[in-house]
Amino acid sequence: MDDVGSKNIGESKQLLAEEVFQHIGWQIVDGTLAPGQRIRDLDVAERLHVSRTPVREALQRLERLGMVMMYPSRYTEVTEVTTDTVAQSLAFAGYQAGIAARLAVPRLSAVQREHVAELVEAMYDSLPDSVQTMNTRWAVFSYLGEHSDNAQHCVVIEETTVALLRNLRHWTVPVDDRERMLQVYVDFHDAILRGDGDEAERLTREMHYV
Repeated sequence: MDDVGSKNIGESKQLLAEEVFQHIGWQIVDGTLAPGQRIRDLDVAERLHVSRTPVREALQRLERLGMVMMYPSRYTEVTEVTTDTVAQSLAFAGYQAGIAARLAVPRLSAVQREHVAELVEAMYDSLPDSVQTMNTRWAVFSYLGEHSDNAQHCVVIEETTVALLRNLRHWTVPVDDRERMLQVYVDFHDAILRGDGDEAERLTREMHYV
């Protein structure tokens, strides 16, 4: 087989494994696969009409992200989200989102800054609702990540997205800190409009408690 044919087969297998990874990962995120639930690679392979190889590769990636625990020759189990898991995920998200803000904000056009500011305004009313907090923050920081002009940063975020969304899905800003957090959001909104990357980064980390 020529090099082009080999390359195409390799890309096809990689794409298939990615699709299986996304399928299982998002089932964990939305709760279809709950903590403690067992996953058998043969069952998944049969359901998705694929071989067991891409399923195993997907499960190995999910294990590296802490979303499952594999027990060789037995089964794979969805992990619990502990308080430590939430704390670590919040810190990681804060530092990565801070990088996205610092890199992207100075590069945005005036129109793009206005767009991000509107996304930030949607965060104001999200404080009492954990899912809305996650969704509105993600809308802002995924946009900034996409406009960071940094391929390495984008790869890190892409690889960890499902884990962060799963781990922070039920996290909410403490009731006694919501007034302060709202002011942080407002200040962040203003920093975006000014194109102030340094201040946007600082406020991003503050809203993630790092």
